[in-house]
Amino acid sequence: MNTAEKKHMDTSEAYDAIISQCKELFLKKAADYGTAWRIMRLPSVTDQIFIKAQRIRTIENNQFSKISDDISSEYIGIINYCIIAMIQLELPPDAEENLPITQVQQLYDHYVAETKELMLAKNHDYGEAWRDLRIGSLTDLILMKIFRVKQIEDNSGKTLVSEGVKANYQDMLNYAIFALLKLSTPLKITS
Repeated sequence: MNTAEKKHMDTSEAYDAIISQCKELFLKKAADYGTAWRIMRLPSVTDQIFIKAQRIRTIENNQFSKISDDISSEYIGIINYCIIAMIQLELPPDAEENLPITQVQQLYDHYVAETKELMLAKNHDYGEAWRDLRIGSLTDLILMKIFRVKQIEDNSGKTLVSEGVKANYQDMLNYAIFALLKLSTPLKITS
């Protein structure tokens, strides 16, 4: 196995490990709260992702936090809110608000699989360039994608040449995973 294949395998395995922890938290919250997030309109989900990313940036800039959650838990929140956004985006308007846990798990797995395939394709084409990025740059990229999504939402979903909101949510999810990989600390599942 050459070095590029080993890096690809390491990224894929590490990606799966992070997603496993994020999914565990997501499903535990679904057991506790049901799918209360289904009431949220897509712009509200986008704003929740913004809050998480802005908090990360504040912590990065100040190195001080009055709330005990760390940056890792905020990235986990971004990942799970991106999954929520993709589910909300593609469920029909008349879909039930209270989804069974089995359906939530299937939807989670479906959107993660699609997003991971996108990550693998981009990693192939870009040579895993994310490995050379700083964590702060990944946060900035997430914030940029949020502002893109907000603009698309403000334009009622219409774009002239740009990718739609789903691709932006997928990119944000992948950037959050890359940041967690770069932090390379054990994840604390708290939020």
